[in-house]
Amino acid sequence: MKRRLFASATVAIAALAVSGCAADTGSDAGGDGPVTLEYWAWGTTQKPLVDAWNEAHPDIQVKHTDAGGGTDSSAKLVTAARAGSAPDVALVEYNTLPAMIVAGVATDITEHVSDLEDQFAPGVWSQATFDGASYGIPQDAGPQALTYNQARLEQLGIAVPTTWAEFADAAAAVRAADPDAYITTFAPAEFGGFAAFAQQAGAEWWTVDGDTWTVDFDDPDSVAVADYWQDLIDRDLVLAEPLLTPEWNASLNEGNILSWPAGLWAAGVINGVAAEMAGQWAMAPLPQWNEGDPAVAFQGGSAAIVSSSSKHPEEAAEFAAWIGASEESAKIQIREGQYPASLRGQELTLDSDPPTLMPQQEDYWEIAAQIAAETIPDLSWGPNVNVASSAFQDAMSAAVTNGTPLREALTETEDVVFSDMETSGFTVTRQ
Repeated sequence: MKRRLFASATVAIAALAVSGCAADTGSDAGGDGPVTLEYWAWGTTQKPLVDAWNEAHPDIQVKHTDAGGGTDSSAKLVTAARAGSAPDVALVEYNTLPAMIVAGVATDITEHVSDLEDQFAPGVWSQATFDGASYGIPQDAGPQALTYNQARLEQLGIAVPTTWAEFADAAAAVRAADPDAYITTFAPAEFGGFAAFAQQAGAEWWTVDGDTWTVDFDDPDSVAVADYWQDLIDRDLVLAEPLLTPEWNASLNEGNILSWPAGLWAAGVINGVAAEMAGQWAMAPLPQWNEGDPAVAFQGGSAAIVSSSSKHPEEAAEFAAWIGASEESAKIQIREGQYPASLRGQELTLDSDPPTLMPQQEDYWEIAAQIAAETIPDLSWGPNVNVASSAFQDAMSAAVTNGTPLREALTETEDVVFSDMETSGFTVTRQ
């Protein structure tokens, strides 16, 4: 599968006007007191970030609200923006940001943040930039890597795979050496994980030219990725089931699931369900489809946007820039286990201890920085990622349960995405 260059992501920002007058979102409209900004964001890192900002910026105070994870928060943001009452600043996952732009939630903040571009790798900065305009400041990055049970692979005499062909061979070797063990799990509901595998192979599920969108979920690259995993499932070389269930957690703790190809956040998740395995795990670059091509896609990561409801967009952009690009913010992110999106933050990780799960891996952050530098730039997401994710999960889960081809699930997903975009009034074609 040959990785092709990605065209610059361009988003057709039209059609969905925000109704109502901008409400007071908690910001002071005047007076001598400090400006107060409302901030919606999830995760344990956010409160320490806000506390640090408030201590250092008495004239601009921030009130933090956890509005739920990425999917929940995005849905609430659209509703609030239509009422003119969205928070001044909100954390948005990279793959849902195009939908926030089209829905009129995120506003163009280029004039306030244009001097920050060189503080991020191109592949990271592009996640929040569309048609040459900036709609957010990247905060954290989640490029895919391979988190693996180093102790078990060494015990079984199996080398860490560097290509997906080697990964398949290693999967067979694991099953031959220990019939209770699997090299990894194929989780049918992991939309973001499969999307990143396909993007690494060269797929683009959404493209846009002017006002015309094209959807293509069953392109040759995506189908080849589906067929790859289909082969491993058919040969019983990977465990085809959901992640993070009690059963999955038990298998992981028993040493019977030996790797997880996912975002750099995987180490923290595994440590959360298998803390006693600290010291047994390590991290390596994701296997490559084409040997010598280290490019990977994001699986996760988020940016802070300024909403169209904000009465203080300049101050809101200043706060978004601080929590994404400042050295103080980066130190807090690292302390809380979040991989910073900024280059300075990634540099600071090199002087930090490795994650709790792999304290023995002294080069963890060096490898992480190399991976982050190889993320694919200018990947575009469509305006209805939430619809695509739901359709993908349903179709893939049914395929695994019924034993039907995974490639057919991609076509079913495309059908749903295409129909939804047509119904929503987009000009849309399909390959």
